[in-house]
Amino acid sequence: MKALLQILVFMFILIGCKPNQQIYKNYESETLKIERINENVFRHISYLDTKGYGKYPCNGMIYINGNEVIIFDTPTNDKASSEIINWIGEKNIKAVVVTHFHVDCLGGLSEFHSNGVKSFATNRTMQLAKEDNVETLPQNGFENQYEFQINNEVVLAKYFGQGHTEDNIIGFISNEKTLFGGCLIKSLNAPKGNLADANTEEWPITVSKIKKELPDVEIVIPGHGESGGTELLDYTINLFTKK
Repeated sequence: MKALLQILVFMFILIGCKPNQQIYKNYESETLKIERINENVFRHISYLDTKGYGKYPCNGMIYINGNEVIIFDTPTNDKASSEIINWIGEKNIKAVVVTHFHVDCLGGLSEFHSNGVKSFATNRTMQLAKEDNVETLPQNGFENQYEFQINNEVVLAKYFGQGHTEDNIIGFISNEKTLFGGCLIKSLNAPKGNLADANTEEWPITVSKIKKELPDVEIVIPGHGESGGTELLDYTINLFTKK
């Protein structure tokens, strides 16, 4: 009886342990911050030196499912990208997705390419980045929509229309009910921000389409500032709706 009990205890320990499972904790350095949103989704924050706003924090999203990872937007520089890659460790980064052509989305792209990570963006983003003399361009283009399989879960990258830029897309993880809005979505009480490449008339229309077509969204990660829920979509719509 004692021997049987010992065997059962040993089997319980084996079942409870998952070899090579990395426990991901929040991370912070001078150049990068990683914060847990839920069990599988993280917000990465890097910093852009700007004339008008100083050291400005910029968001991206990391989704980890089993042994596979997808990242939306790189950090603003290669050093911070290297820190993300080291933080992720042994898992397979299947893709890094660039949501528009500005530096806060692709400034750290070269480091991912150096580590064999494939990058994706819309064809329009690739064209605009090239016209903007961006040194490192995304490798793989798609038209308006692309579905990634991350450990058999679908992650959607989709273009809904113009807003912050003419090419801005979103990322949506259906099973996590999480939307990465990038710079198309504003955090609560945020100002309108950089409008140099914006279409402010189309902006609220585009976000309204997202709200209608993705009704299951519960978590929203903006391009800058704190995450929240669908109130961020409503705030962005109201911010750019002509009164």
